[in-house]
Amino acid sequence: MKTLVVYYSLEGNTKYAAELIAEKTGADLLRIEPEKAYPDGKLSKFIWGGKSAVMAETPALMPYDTDISSYGCIILGFPVWASNVAPPVRTFVRDNDIKGRKIGFFACQAGTGAEKAFGKLRAAIGIEKEDASLVLIDPKSKKDPENEKRISEFCDKLL
Repeated sequence: MKTLVVYYSLEGNTKYAAELIAEKTGADLLRIEPEKAYPDGKLSKFIWGGKSAVMAETPALMPYDTDISSYGCIILGFPVWASNVAPPVRTFVRDNDIKGRKIGFFACQAGTGAEKAFGKLRAAIGIEKEDASLVLIDPKSKKDPENEKRISEFCDKLL
């Protein structure tokens, strides 16, 4: 079964985790990007990103040429913004029917809110439960030896 890791990353934490997950599962990677980038300044990213997440915005994405229908397992990764899914992932889910496949979620956060974000992502996809989920606390910037183990366990559930 082909596996695809779809992710959005602003500061590199989600990208870091996505690459580790892809390496462990043999998955292909699809980095999604909004047409209009979010600001990455400390205050402006919280204001614009948080507003966009709370308002459940679905920004236009840069084009990608991945055939989503050819994958039996989809892993979605995102940073948690205001206890919500990062808006580019919301757009991806709106534009692609991924129900009926093996589905995994991973979220990178500095604080809390991932579980609430997972619930919103389940609702957006139209599923009751994902096959595996993983929450990481800033894995790139706050290295933790436990992350490697947790990522391996997450990948094992999906393989």
